[in-house]
Amino acid sequence: MIKLESLKKNQHFKLVLKEKKVHTDFFSIFAAKNFISNRNKNLLYISFVMKKKIGNAVKRNKIRRKLKAIVHKLLKIKGAINSNYTYIVFGKSKAYEKNHKILFPAMQKSFKKF
Repeated sequence: MIKLESLKKNQHFKLVLKEKKVHTDFFSIFAAKNFISNRNKNLLYISFVMKKKIGNAVKRNKIRRKLKAIVHKLLKIKGAINSNYTYIVFGKSKAYEKNHKILFPAMQKSFKKF
C-alpha cells in the first residue's frame, strides 16, 4: 500500500508551485517530477493546503479530510495517480458544500492530466 507523505520544507513547496498546475472549482493541484530522493517506492509526496480566508478551522479541516479520502480511494485504482510526481492540493471553499460523488470524478480527471 502506498503511504502519503507531506512536504516539510518551504523550498519543496516553492519548487512544486512553479511546475504544472490544474484548476477546478473545488481545488487546484500543483505537480512536479519527484525531486526528493525516494528510497521507498511506496511513498507518495502530497500536501493538502488551505487558505486561512476559508471559513474557520473546522471547515478547513473538513475540506482537507474530504480531499485526502478521495486521494486514498484513487490510490486503490491502479494508474489513477502517478507516484513519480510530488503534488500539492489547494482546497477551495466550494468543496465544503459538495459531496463525494461530485468531487471524486473531478479529482480523477485532474490527476489524469499529469
